[in-house]
Amino acid sequence: MESYVGKRLDGRYEIREIIGVGGMAVVYKAYDIIDDRIVAVKVLKEEYLANEEFRRRFKNESKAIAVLSHPNIVRVFDVSYGDKLQYIVMEYVEGITLKEYIEQQEVINQKEAVYFVMQILRALQHAHDKGVVHRDIKPQNIMLLENGTIRVTDFGIARFSRSETRTLSDSTIGSVHYISPEQARGDVTDDRADLYSVGVMFYEMLTGKLPFVADSSVSVAIMQLQNDPELPTKINPDIPVGLEQIIMRAMKKNVNERYQSAAEMILDLEEFKRNPSIRFNYSFFVDTEPTKSIKKAPVSKAPVKIEDEEDEEEEVVKNRTIPVLVGIIAALIVGIAALSVAAVHFGWVDIGLFSKTEVPEFIGMNYYDEIEGVYEDFNFAEPLVTNDDSQAPGTVIDQTPEAGTKIDADKTVIQLTIAVSSEQVTIPDNLVGNDYAYVVSQLEGLGFTVKPRKVELAGIDPGTVVKVSPSSGTMATAGDVVTVEYNAYEGEEVEYVRVKDVTGLKTADAKTLLNSLNLDVKVEEIFDDNIAVGIVVSQSISDGDKVPEGTEVIIYVSKGPDPSVEHTVKFRLPGTWDLRKLEIKLNGETIKTEENVLMSGTGYSVEVKGYGASDKLEAYIDGQLYYSCLINFTSDPPNTYNDQIFSLVDPTEPVTDPVEDPTEPSSSDPTSVYIGE
Repeated sequence: MESYVGKRLDGRYEIREIIGVGGMAVVYKAYDIIDDRIVAVKVLKEEYLANEEFRRRFKNESKAIAVLSHPNIVRVFDVSYGDKLQYIVMEYVEGITLKEYIEQQEVINQKEAVYFVMQILRALQHAHDKGVVHRDIKPQNIMLLENGTIRVTDFGIARFSRSETRTLSDSTIGSVHYISPEQARGDVTDDRADLYSVGVMFYEMLTGKLPFVADSSVSVAIMQLQNDPELPTKINPDIPVGLEQIIMRAMKKNVNERYQSAAEMILDLEEFKRNPSIRFNYSFFVDTEPTKSIKKAPVSKAPVKIEDEEDEEEEVVKNRTIPVLVGIIAALIVGIAALSVAAVHFGWVDIGLFSKTEVPEFIGMNYYDEIEGVYEDFNFAEPLVTNDDSQAPGTVIDQTPEAGTKIDADKTVIQLTIAVSSEQVTIPDNLVGNDYAYVVSQLEGLGFTVKPRKVELAGIDPGTVVKVSPSSGTMATAGDVVTVEYNAYEGEEVEYVRVKDVTGLKTADAKTLLNSLNLDVKVEEIFDDNIAVGIVVSQSISDGDKVPEGTEVIIYVSKGPDPSVEHTVKFRLPGTWDLRKLEIKLNGETIKTEENVLMSGTGYSVEVKGYGASDKLEAYIDGQLYYSCLINFTSDPPNTYNDQIFSLVDPTEPVTDPVEDPTEPSSSDPTSVYIGE
């Protein structure tokens, strides 16, 4: 295999290093000297240049990507179909494959998995709308950027849906663990084959296992055709039923029972995100087609034959066995029932079935007034909130499990959804220093729910409020909880606990430990080069410190090394020759403020850090938008695009597109003088 490292292709692409080797091509990292950017160059291997089939497939990939333009699909910039060299120039994506991430994490949490799958489905919907079926969706072909963005890659065996799309019998086409049954069978495939593969990936992300595993690819292909996978909840009981239903519907063997489009699957995922306790009105694997004998698995060059005689013999054995099994099961049921009644009657044993607790009707009750701290025998999750101005703030509008359900109160988690007002209210000033009763009346009058916290402080009158969180002046939603910390009244007892060290623990374990001490926990994520993601780096209150119950402890959790890179943005200030306030925002957050900046018409530079592909920078002059641009921190080097300068008279109207170097005087403004920085 010839290496192109150190060479320049067509006088433009300087090949720097190999970053991937596939079955028919090698992918290089290269520098595009014309467009001044890092790119990925996929070169067809020399041994396949003479093979018409591989040349066709390679050309087909470039055609497929060329018609696509979507943020979750790798972009193609250039193609070359020479007799001695064929290559595709694509967007360089710096990250890891989804397969690598699954192997690192073993099991991906459901929120993250849903986020990834939604991006993949949006990419596929775009491709399908353009008539392109990928046909090789697998986590090895999904790139994951550090900011969580997905890029679908490798359209090497993609086909246009309007063309004949039968899968070749060559085992190199597709990955057998992820291909749909119709691909394994050699039938015509369409958009729905990609959705089956998405279902398999989703299954793997949430369970850490592939649905079908065997010693050979032929065996796996047969399992794809014949077997139903184990339900995901059997492997990971934490998977919600609604999410399991989505996965299993995507993996229906009958394409007509599968999701009919990526958009349809997205709709169900959106419903699940709104209501994680949802159950859809479809079931798993209802086979409406007669059983077929499988003569061969097209992924192997040698056909796999399953004898009809063996099928018939197996059917006879099954028919004879069923009546016997039914009789045994019936006898067992009668025996267990009789034993259970006797055990309860004579007090031999406390059978869990008879000690289960019935879930009360919580809907319509106020969570903070009537449930929290009252129903202590139940295990409540943190309540979900939804904007609903028709209900009083804190009113329960949904619950899981439903009222009347028999549960093990110690183990089953009850999830309540409560109403909050959508109205934004400012938390009043002058709360700190006032009497607790007065502060409570003020906050409750605005619709907030007050959570008291008692402390003991010398030199401060009893009942005096010493802290409010969120603080005065903060905008909050009516119905939100406001914690009011006050010096205990005479006779009020303050319970103290000693804080324990949770550094080095996983986030969930740290929260559980601190909550068990009746401490409130707030999680803040920070970058850390040395601590693994999800591990507590430090805490706001040290190990052994004695604090009142209910005290808030902030735990700082690692989100891994800081992926951000630096970039300098330059733009020209207006030439009004007066002093004004300049405020710079990145993605809506202020990163720099200068009070007295001379508006001299010269260039202005600001250093920013980020890691997104479309981070937005804005410059405000005296609170009015003056300049905006987008920054792609993922390119090497980062670049600025979509620059706009707005009129200070009418900030909604761009007045120029600053394509020229903003550090040089404008040729259209002879009065402007560049002084320098």
